Amino acid sequence: MKKMMAIAGLLFFVTQQANAQFNNDSLKAQLIKDWERAKAYTAEYLAAMPADKYTAKPVDGIRSFSEQMLHLAQGTIGLSANGTGKTRIYPGYNMEKSATAQSKDSVTYYVNASYDFAINGIKEMNAATLSELVKRGNLNESRLSWILKAHEHQTHHRGQCTIYIRFQGVTPPAEKLF
Repeated sequence: MKKMMAIAGLLFFVTQQANAQFNNDSLKAQLIKDWERAKAYTAEYLAAMPADKYTAKPVDGIRSFSEQMLHLAQGTIGLSANGTGKTRIYPGYNMEKSATAQSKDSVTYYVNASYDFAINGIKEMNAATLSELVKRGNLNESRLSWILKAHEHQTHHRGQCTIYIRFQGVTPPAEKLF
Protein backbone atom coordinates (compact mmCIF):
# COMPACT_ATOMS: atom_id res chain seq x y z
CA MET A 1 0.00 0.00 0.00
CA LYS A 2 2.84 2.40 0.85
CA LYS A 3 4.48 1.55 -2.46
CA MET A 4 1.27 2.38 -4.38
CA MET A 5 0.88 5.66 -2.50
CA ALA A 6 4.48 6.55 -3.31
CA ILE A 7 3.92 5.77 -7.00
CA ALA A 8 0.70 7.82 -7.02
CA GLY A 9 2.53 10.70 -5.35
CA LEU A 10 5.35 10.50 -7.87
CA LEU A 11 2.90 10.47 -10.80
CA PHE A 12 1.10 13.48 -9.35
CA PHE A 13 4.40 15.34 -8.96
CA VAL A 14 5.53 14.52 -12.52
CA THR A 15 2.13 15.57 -13.93
CA GLN A 16 2.24 18.86 -12.06
CA GLN A 17 5.75 19.55 -13.32
CA ALA A 18 4.75 18.78 -16.90
CA ASN A 19 1.72 21.04 -16.63
CA ALA A 20 3.83 23.85 -15.21
CA GLN A 21 6.26 23.59 -18.14
CA PHE A 22 3.59 23.31 -20.81
CA ASN A 23 1.20 26.23 -20.96
CA ASN A 24 -0.71 28.20 -23.55
CA ASP A 25 2.21 30.54 -24.19
CA SER A 26 4.53 27.66 -25.05
CA LEU A 27 1.80 26.15 -27.22
CA LYS A 28 1.40 29.47 -29.04
CA ALA A 29 5.18 29.65 -29.57
CA GLN A 30 5.17 26.12 -31.03
CA LEU A 31 2.27 26.98 -33.34
CA ILE A 32 4.18 30.00 -34.65
CA LYS A 33 7.30 27.91 -35.17
CA ASP A 34 5.36 25.23 -37.08
CA TRP A 35 3.55 27.77 -39.26
CA GLU A 36 6.82 29.55 -40.11
CA ARG A 37 8.36 26.20 -41.06
CA ALA A 38 5.31 25.36 -43.19
CA LYS A 39 5.60 28.70 -44.99
CA ALA A 40 9.27 28.09 -45.80
CA TYR A 41 8.52 24.54 -46.97
CA THR A 42 5.68 25.68 -49.21
CA ALA A 43 7.92 28.40 -50.66
CA GLU A 44 10.27 25.63 -51.81
CA TYR A 45 7.35 23.94 -53.60
CA LEU A 46 6.39 27.20 -55.27
CA ALA A 47 9.99 27.73 -56.40
CA ALA A 48 10.41 24.15 -57.63
CA MET A 49 7.52 24.25 -60.10
CA PRO A 50 8.52 25.86 -63.42
CA ALA A 51 6.54 29.06 -64.06
CA ASP A 52 5.15 27.78 -67.36
CA LYS A 53 3.74 24.67 -65.63
CA TYR A 54 1.64 26.35 -62.93
CA THR A 55 -1.56 25.62 -64.87
CA ALA A 56 -0.58 22.00 -65.57
CA LYS A 57 -2.67 19.12 -64.22
CA PRO A 58 -1.38 15.55 -63.80
CA VAL A 59 -4.74 14.32 -65.14
CA ASP A 60 -7.94 15.95 -66.37
CA GLY A 61 -10.66 16.71 -63.86
CA ILE A 62 -8.48 17.84 -60.95
CA ARG A 63 -7.03 21.17 -59.89
CA SER A 64 -3.98 22.60 -61.59
CA PHE A 65 -0.89 23.29 -59.50
CA SER A 66 -1.86 26.96 -59.22
CA GLU A 67 -5.45 26.10 -58.24
CA GLN A 68 -4.17 23.62 -55.65
CA MET A 69 -1.88 26.22 -54.09
CA LEU A 70 -4.56 28.92 -54.19
CA HIS A 71 -6.99 26.50 -52.53
CA LEU A 72 -4.32 25.96 -49.85
CA ALA A 73 -4.13 29.74 -49.39
CA GLN A 74 -7.90 30.21 -49.11
CA GLY A 75 -8.17 27.39 -46.59
CA THR A 76 -5.32 28.83 -44.56
CA ILE A 77 -7.04 32.20 -44.44
CA GLY A 78 -10.52 30.92 -43.62
CA LEU A 79 -9.65 28.26 -41.08
CA SER A 80 -7.00 30.30 -39.28
CA ALA A 81 -9.37 33.31 -39.13
CA ASN A 82 -11.81 31.09 -37.24
CA GLY A 83 -9.06 30.30 -34.76
CA THR A 84 -7.41 33.66 -34.35
CA GLY A 85 -10.48 35.85 -34.64
CA LYS A 86 -8.85 38.02 -37.31
CA THR A 87 -11.00 39.36 -40.12
CA ARG A 88 -10.37 37.40 -43.31
CA ILE A 89 -8.33 38.99 -46.05
CA TYR A 90 -9.77 38.85 -49.59
CA PRO A 91 -13.37 38.21 -48.43
CA GLY A 92 -15.62 37.00 -51.24
CA TYR A 93 -12.69 36.56 -53.64
CA ASN A 94 -12.33 33.04 -55.01
CA MET A 95 -8.66 33.21 -55.92
CA GLU A 96 -8.63 29.55 -56.96
CA LYS A 97 -11.07 30.34 -59.79
CA SER A 98 -9.65 33.76 -60.69
CA ALA A 99 -7.95 33.75 -64.09
CA THR A 100 -5.68 36.61 -63.03
CA ALA A 101 -4.36 34.73 -59.97
CA GLN A 102 -2.93 31.71 -61.79
CA SER A 103 0.61 32.90 -62.63
CA LYS A 104 3.62 31.91 -60.55
CA ASP A 105 4.03 35.46 -59.24
CA SER A 106 0.36 35.78 -58.24
CA VAL A 107 0.18 32.35 -56.65
CA THR A 108 3.36 33.03 -54.69
CA TYR A 109 1.96 36.36 -53.53
CA TYR A 110 -1.37 34.92 -52.33
CA VAL A 111 0.15 31.86 -50.70
CA ASN A 112 2.70 33.96 -48.80
CA ALA A 113 -0.03 36.40 -47.79
CA SER A 114 -2.09 33.53 -46.41
CA TYR A 115 0.80 32.26 -44.29
CA ASP A 116 1.56 35.76 -43.06
CA PHE A 117 -2.12 36.17 -42.15
CA ALA A 118 -2.11 32.95 -40.12
CA ILE A 119 1.26 33.58 -38.45
CA ASN A 120 0.48 37.19 -37.53
CA GLY A 121 -2.96 36.18 -36.28
CA ILE A 122 -1.42 33.62 -33.93
CA LYS A 123 1.25 36.08 -32.81
CA GLU A 124 -1.37 38.74 -32.03
CA MET A 125 -3.88 36.50 -30.26
CA ASN A 126 -4.11 36.04 -26.53
CA ALA A 127 -2.85 32.51 -25.81
CA ALA A 128 -5.38 32.18 -22.98
CA THR A 129 -8.17 32.12 -25.61
CA LEU A 130 -6.96 28.95 -27.36
CA SER A 131 -9.59 26.84 -25.59
CA GLU A 132 -12.50 29.17 -26.44
CA LEU A 133 -15.13 27.64 -28.69
CA VAL A 134 -15.88 29.20 -32.09
CA LYS A 135 -19.01 28.18 -33.99
CA ARG A 136 -19.00 28.13 -37.79
CA GLY A 137 -21.95 26.42 -39.43
CA ASN A 138 -22.55 23.10 -37.70
CA LEU A 139 -19.08 23.08 -36.14
CA ASN A 140 -18.28 24.33 -32.66
CA GLU A 141 -14.53 23.94 -32.17
CA SER A 142 -11.85 25.49 -30.01
CA ARG A 143 -9.67 28.23 -31.44
CA LEU A 144 -6.77 25.80 -31.19
CA SER A 145 -8.69 23.21 -33.20
CA TRP A 146 -9.37 25.71 -36.01
CA ILE A 147 -5.67 26.63 -36.15
CA LEU A 148 -4.65 22.97 -36.19
CA LYS A 149 -7.20 22.20 -38.93
CA ALA A 150 -5.78 25.07 -40.99
CA HIS A 151 -2.31 23.57 -40.59
CA GLU A 152 -3.58 20.10 -41.49
CA HIS A 153 -5.32 21.50 -44.58
CA GLN A 154 -2.25 23.25 -45.94
CA THR A 155 -0.11 20.18 -45.27
CA HIS A 156 -2.58 18.00 -47.17
CA HIS A 157 -2.68 20.21 -50.26
CA ARG A 158 1.05 20.91 -50.31
CA GLY A 159 1.58 17.15 -50.16
CA GLN A 160 -0.73 16.66 -53.13
CA CYS A 161 1.47 19.04 -55.10
CA THR A 162 4.37 16.59 -54.89
CA ILE A 163 2.94 14.60 -57.78
CA TYR A 164 2.38 17.77 -59.81
CA ILE A 165 6.07 18.62 -59.50
CA ARG A 166 7.18 15.05 -60.26
CA PHE A 167 5.05 15.02 -63.42
CA GLN A 168 7.19 17.92 -64.65
CA GLY A 169 10.37 15.89 -64.14
CA VAL A 170 11.39 17.98 -61.13
CA THR A 171 12.40 16.55 -57.76
CA PRO A 172 10.15 17.96 -55.04
CA PRO A 173 11.65 19.58 -51.95
CA ALA A 174 12.84 17.28 -49.17
CA GLU A 175 10.65 17.01 -46.09
CA LYS A 176 10.98 19.73 -43.46
CA LEU A 177 9.68 18.05 -40.32
CA PHE A 178 11.64 20.34 -38.00
